[in-house]
Order: sequence, then C-alpha cells, then structure tokens
Amino acid sequence: MKKYIPILISLLFAIGLGFYFNNKNFGYTLDAQINGNSQVLSQKIIKVNDTSKQISKLYDSGKLVGVISDNEFIDGKLEEIYKERYQEKYPNASIDIGQDVYIINELSYYDFENIDDEIFKYLQERNLFTISANAIEFSNNEGVYDIIYVSDKSIFDDALNDYLKYFVDENSLKLIRNNQVTGAISGFGSRVTGIEIVQSISNKKAYTNPDNIKTTKEEVLEYLKYGKNTERKYYTVIKYDTVEGVGSKNFGLSATQVMNINSDIIKSTEQVLEAGTVLNVTYFTSPLDIIVNRESVVEENVYPDSAILVEDASMKKGEQQSIQAEVLGSKNVLYNEKWINGVLVSGSEISSVITKQPVQEIIKVGTLEIPGEGTGTFRWPVDNPFISCRWGCYYNHRAIDIQNSYNRYGELYASDRGRVFEVGYTSINGNYIIIDHGNGFQTYYGHMNKPTFLKIGDIVDKGDVIGQIGMTGKASGPHVHFFIMENGERRNPCEGYLPC
Repeated sequence: MKKYIPILISLLFAIGLGFYFNNKNFGYTLDAQINGNSQVLSQKIIKVNDTSKQISKLYDSGKLVGVISDNEFIDGKLEEIYKERYQEKYPNASIDIGQDVYIINELSYYDFENIDDEIFKYLQERNLFTISANAIEFSNNEGVYDIIYVSDKSIFDDALNDYLKYFVDENSLKLIRNNQVTGAISGFGSRVTGIEIVQSISNKKAYTNPDNIKTTKEEVLEYLKYGKNTERKYYTVIKYDTVEGVGSKNFGLSATQVMNINSDIIKSTEQVLEAGTVLNVTYFTSPLDIIVNRESVVEENVYPDSAILVEDASMKKGEQQSIQAEVLGSKNVLYNEKWINGVLVSGSEISSVITKQPVQEIIKVGTLEIPGEGTGTFRWPVDNPFISCRWGCYYNHRAIDIQNSYNRYGELYASDRGRVFEVGYTSINGNYIIIDHGNGFQTYYGHMNKPTFLKIGDIVDKGDVIGQIGMTGKASGPHVHFFIMENGERRNPCEGYLPC
C-alpha cells in the first residue's frame, strides 16, 4: 500500500493510569474512541506495553476504520482483488486503496485485536480500491483545467490523431508532424500550412477509481469531441432534406460539420439522406482548441466600374440603349485562413492576379440621370460569397443563403440597377428589401442586420450599398436570403444568373 502518512505522536497523557492495572483488565472493546478518534469497526485493546511501538491506522474520508495488525496481509489481499476483478481489463497495472482512504503511522503503547479480515471486508464491500493509470492533464495559462485517465497512453494518442483528422486530411497531418511542407496548390483549392493545439497536454502515472479509466480509443475520442458534456441535440431527417440543409436548419452547421459529428452514418456531404434518420446536431464541445492555418486560392469576380453614360439628344429623357455590354472580369486570390475547431474565423488576402479584365458597359441615354432599368445581368450581393444553403437544401427553401466568408456582417450590394420596390420586416426573413429592375426582374434580400436606409422609389446602381448582412428573423447565422423574380416567377439565382 502506498498511502502511508507518517505522523509521530508523543506519549498520550491519558494512558498513565492504565499501567497500574493488571493486563487482564485490558480486554475491553474500543468501539468508541482511540486517542480521541471515532472508530467505525469494533476493536479491543489486548495489552499495554512498557515501551511504544508503531501502529497503522486506516481512515476512510477522515473516519477511523481500525488499526491494521499486518500490512503485508492487506497488501496480499489487494493483489488477490486485482487478479480477480481488474487484471484482465487493466493489465500491467497496480492496485491500491481508495482515493479517500489513507493510513497514518503513529506510536502507541497499546496492542490491538487483529481485525484485518474485517478491515479488508469493509474495503471490499465499498469497493474502496484504485488502479494505476495514465493521467492525461490539460492545462492553459491558468493551470490544469481537466484530466482524464486512460489504461494505455497509446489509446489517447490514437484517439487524438483521429480527432485531428476531422479538421486536417491524413496526408497533411503526417507531413506537418514530420516538419515537412504540404504540396503547393495546383489551380484552385487549399493546403494546410500549420496545426496547433492551443492547450498543453501532459501525461503522468496516477491512481484512480477503476470506473474513471477509459480503456478504448472510442471512449477517449468521445471525450475529445464533447469533454464532460453529456447533453446532445438530435434532428430527425424529413423528406427532401440534404446534409447541407440539415446543418442550415440546426445552428448553422456546415455540411462538413454535420458529416463529422455523424461519421458513423454520413460518409459524404452529398449523401442522400433517408427520411426518419436521427442525426446528432450537437457540434463538438471539446476541451481542446485546434487551430488550422490554410492557404486557399479562389477565383473571384472583378466588377467593372459603373456604366459609362453617353448623352444622346435624339433620345427622349429616360430612354436608354446599351451600345457595349458589361463583361465581368476575374482574378485568382490567395488567402491566408485561420480555422478553429473546423470553423473559419478569419482570412486575409496575401496576393491576387487578374486573369480577365472587366469591360464597362456603355449606355446611350437621353439624360445624365442613372437609369432605373436593370442590365439583365446580376452580380453577387456580397463580397467573398459562400453559399451556406442552396436552393432546396431543405424542404421549401426557394432561395440561396449567401455568406461573406471573411466578413460575416459585411456590406450588402444591389445585384443590378433598379428602383427600391418594397422594404419591410417578416418573422421569417427579418429586415428585407426588394429591388425592381424595370425589365421584368426583381431581386429579394432578406435577414438584413437593420432596416435599409433607402426609401421606396429610390434609384440604385448595380453594386451600390443597400444595407448590411445580418440574421434578423429566423436565421441561425448571418447571411443574405437571396432570390430573383422574373415576370412574377421565383428563380434560382444559380441557374443562369450567378456563377455559382
């Protein structure tokens, strides 16, 4: 046994008178107190000696259980229990008494009745044993904030490796761990440039209750995903649900996040979901923060300046004629991105190269006033567009939800020229604005952060700021709910109108 607390206690004043009595009078039961401490088990003093000797008292949560006569007997019993109960599940471990059980050595003039069998029975009935394990400690600047016990350190290492794969592909993980550089980006895409676990992880040997010890990789992985959080939220798939749509309807999870937390069911973000399937929609609440740095190359539109207006005195005021069509340009942009626990939190442009120059539209007009009739072509209503929920990503979703990847509450732009047709608020789409482009088209912008500053009848040019991205109404994250109306029919902007 390892929990000895050596204490040297001086001769007890209360013993003095006892030396005058014959030893036969000392066979009384000491079930009330020994040296002022209440005792759990009944135990007799059988002899008073002329000189003191060391005794071992066993305590449970501060209460004296009894005096041990033979420490080796207790140690032997512990080994028997280990072999019977724990050796198969915890091989190569060692056993000790419970965490709140301890032994104090002190000097005494008494010889006590041997009740070692009863003491061990007391320990056995209450399962007051601990097993040696690997204590994995998690610490930050303020010190250790969490700890788990594993039967083998390799189990934790394997689980941590699997957890990191939720955020980094296996090949990139191997390269970075070997201090190698990941491959250059070919065309469009991204590469991992760094991985960091914010907190510190350390390992030491310690004893704990067997119920605390994790013995499988799956148990440790579940802990790395959710820590001590046992609460889970679930969603039952309905007809027409997509992986992307499930995430959009549940806390704004991405399709990848939905796949990761349901990896036993979903193998691809494009997987067809069966109605009635129950999915976990509780995102990771890990005790660790995983930072992944990436470089990404994306293609972005380069918008031409506003149309050049050429006055023509032969045309009536308000009439117009396009003599040169607008042509969008494009550029390849390299971004440095920071992801924390699989969520993109920031991005900064490193460099860009224009691959196609934009062409301004030239319009012949009978006045210098900006015409209210649209061009019939549309631009993205936000910068750095990312579609978080496509047309039909869940039942009756007849729009596309667009985020600004790097500025979630960024500016909102008119997708084409026109006049403000309607502004208002609904419980579903929050603050919204509708622009009539005067050519059979209207565009709708929902969930604006606050009501637009524009009034009905105001003229806007393509690319004019009309408000700010938001999440008013029923929205799980900031985005614009966007669709196009053509002659009164709602259209999917990704079908021939925007370069989705």
